[in-house]
Amino acid sequence: MTDSDRQFYLRVFWVVAAALLAIGLFEVLRPFVESIVWAALLAFLLKPLNDRLTRKLGGRRGVAAMMLTVAGFLFVLAPIGMLAVVFGRQAADLIGRLQALAERYKVSQTSDLLNLPIVHRVLEWLNDFLPVDTTQLQAAAIDATKALLGLFVVTSGSLFASALGTLFNMLMTLFLIFFFLRDWDVMVAATSRLIPLDPRRKESLAGHIAAVTRGVALGSMVTAAVQGALVGIGFLLVGLPSVVVFGVLAAVAALLPVPGTAAVWVPAAIVLFAQGRMGAAVFMLLWGGLVVVGMSDSFIRPAFVSGQAEMSTLPVFLGLMGGIGAFGAVGIVLGPVLVAIALALLRFAAEAGIAGR
Repeated sequence: MTDSDRQFYLRVFWVVAAALLAIGLFEVLRPFVESIVWAALLAFLLKPLNDRLTRKLGGRRGVAAMMLTVAGFLFVLAPIGMLAVVFGRQAADLIGRLQALAERYKVSQTSDLLNLPIVHRVLEWLNDFLPVDTTQLQAAAIDATKALLGLFVVTSGSLFASALGTLFNMLMTLFLIFFFLRDWDVMVAATSRLIPLDPRRKESLAGHIAAVTRGVALGSMVTAAVQGALVGIGFLLVGLPSVVVFGVLAAVAALLPVPGTAAVWVPAAIVLFAQGRMGAAVFMLLWGGLVVVGMSDSFIRPAFVSGQAEMSTLPVFLGLMGGIGAFGAVGIVLGPVLVAIALALLRFAAEAGIAGR
């Protein structure tokens, strides 16, 4: 066997061994991927604070990481737990109200929903403004309701298991975040050495990833939380029930580019209109359009999303929707970040091609 053959088989061996090892590690870590990604994201966002705290503690990075981890448990997990308790109570109360309404108007099948006074008024109002007759509106309403109820039936059975899984992921994330905070610089340096780019490209890529991650995480998550709180305040001001439930739903809807929080406050305005509360309905529309959406998108989001982190709507939308489908909740951040990395690498390749001509 010649030296070239020996070198070829040696390279094949190492490639196959690395591939098998990567597959095995992925299978081992797959149950914890979501927790690992969340821990890495939170550690990245907390790094400036962790660095300042480390300097004040005389360079004791482990002590600083432990203090931030404990603080995260007290100020993140505890409030979320309290919110979950209130959410559960109000959700149970809302379900009880809906069951009582169904018994009152004898709603036993989907078509019986048309007997509800509020649904009848909404259909009459739509019939006055849209070029379709009542029969078509009723058929469309029944079809939409059937689809919604089918989705609820499919997903409701996994709610309890999802809640337990979420609690486990939160505890695992808090456990892992300590190690990410303590060893962040070492991990970044080791990863950087594996990237086959020149130092200038590495610095540019790292800066772009950091800006996109910070912009998406802080810009989207904080804006969604604020919009959810504002929707809850709007519900409280007009006297609608289950303020926390609809506030949380609005915060989740705010993460989606379309329809956003309008999926919550527009139906609320329609309900208020059907109840004959015209002033409250107009207030809800103005509150949702000017305060919830207008103020948040004009002041809160730009405060977190820097010019470097901005991407066009299409890549963000595709990354967000595809990320949620592929990775679950963490895909809200991971999807757009992966799209940003891909676009950055394509830009680097294009620049290298132009420079090589």
